[in-house]
Amino acid sequence: MNPLPPSDQPLTCDVLVVGGGINGAGIARDLAGRGAKVVLCEQHDLAQHTSSSSTKLIHGGLRYLEYYEFSLVRKALAEREVLIKAAPHIMWPLRFVMPHDPKANFLRPAWMIRAGLFLYDHLAKREVLPGSKTVDLRTHAAGRPLKPGFTKGFVYSDGWVDDARLVLLNVLDAQQHGATIYTRTSCTQAERSPQGWSATLRHADGTLQPVQARALVNAAGPWTAQFLKQQAHLQGSKSLRLIKGSHIVVKKMFEHDHAYIFQNPDKRIIFAIPYEDDFTLIGTTDVEHHGPIGTARIDQSEIDYLCEQASRYFAKPVTPADVVWTYSGVRPLLDDESSDASAVTRDYLLDLDTTAAPLLSVWGGKITTFRKLAEEAADLLQAPLGLAQGAWTAGAVMPGGDIAAWPDVASSLSAPAAARRRDAAAPVARPDAIPRFEAALARSHPWLPQPLRQRWARSYGSRVALFLPADASGLASLGTEVAPCLYEAELRYLHAHEWARSADDALWRRTKLGLHLTEAQRAAVAAWWAAQFPGETTPADQTMAGLPPEMATKK
Repeated sequence: MNPLPPSDQPLTCDVLVVGGGINGAGIARDLAGRGAKVVLCEQHDLAQHTSSSSTKLIHGGLRYLEYYEFSLVRKALAEREVLIKAAPHIMWPLRFVMPHDPKANFLRPAWMIRAGLFLYDHLAKREVLPGSKTVDLRTHAAGRPLKPGFTKGFVYSDGWVDDARLVLLNVLDAQQHGATIYTRTSCTQAERSPQGWSATLRHADGTLQPVQARALVNAAGPWTAQFLKQQAHLQGSKSLRLIKGSHIVVKKMFEHDHAYIFQNPDKRIIFAIPYEDDFTLIGTTDVEHHGPIGTARIDQSEIDYLCEQASRYFAKPVTPADVVWTYSGVRPLLDDESSDASAVTRDYLLDLDTTAAPLLSVWGGKITTFRKLAEEAADLLQAPLGLAQGAWTAGAVMPGGDIAAWPDVASSLSAPAAARRRDAAAPVARPDAIPRFEAALARSHPWLPQPLRQRWARSYGSRVALFLPADASGLASLGTEVAPCLYEAELRYLHAHEWARSADDALWRRTKLGLHLTEAQRAAVAAWWAAQFPGETTPADQTMAGLPPEMATKK
């Protein structure tokens, strides 16, 4: 973690990045890897808002083909495999089933679906993800949970991602390449001159820190326009559509490992995805958001909508009473004046203003294309900053992603990041990467319970070595079990290495253990945190605050 500098001494850097969501994190990583001195500030926790509220997919966006967004879809399709290779511990292939009933008049015709999937298969090169096919749902496992009218299914590939940890890995990589990271730190003022930017950061304890930067990146997500106007005192050339997307989580509705994509009578689609082993994730909605940006909550009408649409397909109806958790996020979409919120483009625009010190504002975007967005952003700033090194992230492994070399890689985690980047082999995607890594963990630490071993493998990858000593001989070496399968060693690691500053950070973004624990168990983690790190516990954020009490305690 980066210590706070003396507040009376300006912190100097090449680039100040405002925003710790996926775009800001990706840009900080790319620039730091090119040799720029980077400072990133985030007003709350990393990925606390939009970037942890996605549908958890790395996907091309099949439905965007209907809006003729071929360039966006091609770019996103190509990025799927780049990302899955870079971080196989938090991203992996996922097969989707689109059920079809020829008697349902609200479904797109089969010929249209086949044509769309042909494009989806061929718009970008595939090495890892298998192509599409048609299956008989009367015999396929994916047909069992569905109503009997759905006899045919179209199966295709996309990817799953732990969105909050994807942000975290980008920030870790940025730090390992020399970036300074401040969470719970807002940029309260940014003044521009031909020579540079003079900014003021306010840390969580109220301390003010002056920063002198050669360039500023406004990656504030839903706050992008607001930051320009209120903190930088500038008028933006673009505008955003703030679209709320909400999801519901219910107990597991099917046993197989495929996800579903459902077509709705309103021409929208929703997904039903295997989630956290014991649950099914259903979403999303598209609703214009007009309230405070950071306090988006699901409405009852959204819960009813998602339940109703899912119940068109599942033999067992989904009811509001089945919902065990919800989350909502505000997507900052580039305003293309579309009258339909679901049709607003998911593409992005990078606006570089060099009339004085460089200002780069990020408008729009989606999680799948964040790496390409960051690369293009760094390319734009390369000349103004005089950076010698060029693009590098397309072939780089993200922190923890070098699981194929375990356990040899465990001893090299303290090596300088630049050396590891130069020496690292190009990422190779293997369908059995995670099972092989879990097996290696089982051999090196046979006393680890299987659920714990599996969760750590799919969360931390090779970085598990930072809190799992090679000579550890039993669970006692991990400290007290604060909650089921959550030991002190992991919590201390999250605090020391991953910027976790509250129990909510640990339970809802660094992990999703909050979903598996009872109210009493979550309270025990909060009490432990308060005792171990006094003064750091923050009020409950929107992850839990938006839930009715009966949802917050339901198991």
